[in-house]
Amino acid sequence: ETQIFFEKLTKYLGANIKFLIDREDGEYVFRLHRDRIYYLRADVLKMAAHVGRDELLSSGTIFGKFTKSKKFKLNITCLDFLARYCKYKVWVKPNGEQTFLYGNHVLKGHLARITENTPSNTGVVVFSISDIPLGFGMCMKTTQQCREIDPTQVVVINQADVGEYLRSEDDI
Repeated sequence: ETQIFFEKLTKYLGANIKFLIDREDGEYVFRLHRDRIYYLRADVLKMAAHVGRDELLSSGTIFGKFTKSKKFKLNITCLDFLARYCKYKVWVKPNGEQTFLYGNHVLKGHLARITENTPSNTGVVVFSISDIPLGFGMCMKTTQQCREIDPTQVVVINQADVGEYLRSEDDI
């Protein structure tokens, strides 16, 4: 499970994953509880150890959860950390923000900017023009391919966006 989680996180952060663990403001750890991965400070973890496993609902920021088939799915709640340390970024135009927040994919016509040398099939964080993180997804085209394709082609597949807070309030 640890390997699956870190492989998924590496798709978005690359070598920057070390900044999540080695922080100046304290010691932070990842913990698995009820098929969910939590990111929390070590001293909070020690306090949470005094609560029984059945009574403990949550501790720290949820990064994602394992499905029943043992695949890992990142949750929108980890967007702040992904946005801070991600390797590849995509900026969308204002007319593309709303469609992305409704759960649709990013089309080439909505693309404002993309990080140089972005490979295909890699994790990207989607930002608005004013650098507000909107969500994350999988980039399906390289930077070079994005310059040459039709405006109706999908560039980023939406995996999670901040509109998910409203669409699935009960599940988060």
